[in-house]
Amino acid sequence: MSINSQSDIAANLQIGPTDHGMVRIYVEAENIELPLDFDPEEAEEIAEELLAAAEAARSIGGPAKPGKGVKKPRR
Repeated sequence: MSINSQSDIAANLQIGPTDHGMVRIYVEAENIELPLDFDPEEAEEIAEELLAAAEAARSIGGPAKPGKGVKKPRR
């Protein structure tokens, strides 16, 4: 599966600090629990990559998601 392949897999994502000074990205899906720990510098690099990917996705365009930047007309 590549990054452009669509999937019907649903997962929960949690992000937060651990008591050992790491940043944990915790992914939970059916029969899978995946804790991924990163030091703060690595977490910042991941955050920068996420922001760059979001900006690139905006430039590609596509349908707007309900509730995300779409204003309902006033009555």
